[in-house]
Amino acid sequence: MKLFLLKFFTWWNGQTFGTQLWTWRFGELVGQDEQGNTYYRTKGRKIDPTLGFERRWVVYNGYAEATKVPPSWHGWLHHTVDVAPTEESYTPREWEKPHVPNMTGTPSAYRPSGSTLASGRRPAATGDYQPWTPGS
Repeated sequence: MKLFLLKFFTWWNGQTFGTQLWTWRFGELVGQDEQGNTYYRTKGRKIDPTLGFERRWVVYNGYAEATKVPPSWHGWLHHTVDVAPTEESYTPREWEKPHVPNMTGTPSAYRPSGSTLASGRRPAATGDYQPWTPGS
């Protein structure tokens, strides 16, 4: 019962009941990425009359976070490329780094030196900063 209610009322936890129904009725599986996200398009590659192009969507594996979409699938989702990574032999360029999701708000977030969250103490000032005071 709990899983049914979560699927019915939460959009951030995988797919909702409405998305599941829409995907079952109108969706065609295109592929899956290394993180377990699944990608769909309209059955028969039909053009949506409202949008004027093919509808494409992703069902996240777990928590819905847009930064979980790797670059290879991002271009296809946003109609930058017409061919899905599963339909071609996609190889990342030598300058492309491995995909890392956004870690903001988590314990793994980037905290540069000087941040109050990095070490708890701010490094001493170097003397190149002079605060503004009114009237000077």
